[in-house]
Amino acid sequence: MDKKIIDAKNLLFEYYQEDDNGQIIETIKALEDFSLEIFSGEFLVVLGHNGSGKSTFAKHLNGILKAKSGMLIVDGFDMKNEENIFLVRQNVGMVFQNPDNQMVANIVEEEVAFGVENLGVKQSEIRQRVDDALATVGMTEFKFKSPNQLSGGQKQKISIAGIIAMRPKCIVFDEATAMLDPVSRKQVMETMQMLNKKYGITIIHITHYMNEAILADRIIVMEDGKLILQGTPKNVFQNVELLKSIGLDVPDATYLIYLLNKKGLDLDPSIISTEEVVKLLSQKLSKQ
Repeated sequence: MDKKIIDAKNLLFEYYQEDDNGQIIETIKALEDFSLEIFSGEFLVVLGHNGSGKSTFAKHLNGILKAKSGMLIVDGFDMKNEENIFLVRQNVGMVFQNPDNQMVANIVEEEVAFGVENLGVKQSEIRQRVDDALATVGMTEFKFKSPNQLSGGQKQKISIAGIIAMRPKCIVFDEATAMLDPVSRKQVMETMQMLNKKYGITIIHITHYMNEAILADRIIVMEDGKLILQGTPKNVFQNVELLKSIGLDVPDATYLIYLLNKKGLDLDPSIISTEEVVKLLSQKLSKQ
């Protein structure tokens, strides 16, 4: 994980609010002096409350948005050059919150094939890629069904399969689990982890679920368009008071340890899982 797939330096992006006459009445800096390096094969989670700049940054990564100033290199391509955007989109896939907004076909296998066809891949290879992608997300048996017959979690898996079929180096999940039930969320998270660990695909996961964030190699925290905190989950979640102050939660296990330490106990503040809490408290009780 020493090769950079994304290198952002001093990005500035602004949204403008206009009055009825088209005059700008407010400028909102969605990204301000934002710098970040993301490494090939990394599983990165991005945290921040609504309006912190998470999705704005994500949409820069395959050219949906373009920074007003600063530098962004994605997979070796400078995103200032319009000609590079199509090349980048072949290697950086996006999965959004609502899978229905990404569906374009009436049959699952046609949906998965859509992106690959746009890359100009040979028909014989498209067939193989579609089959492989459906198998990867465990949806082979649904390939002749209509997406309308699928659950939210199954639709999201089909969206992911469509990206996988394009063989990207990086997949950005922009709140992709937000509309799913707990079982579907778990299945999509397992798919992300498998793509990362088995195939080495770089995963950038924007979420507000802390139990998903603890699975990351690294977490970054955004506030007002800036990067304010980064590190491993164990390091980041020790900053309980800072995270709470900007409207974010921490894992239940971390918060329990934080409260116990406030009561005078001296427990490891880097604990992030229920299993770790149970083990630690069992050890404490056995010594009494």
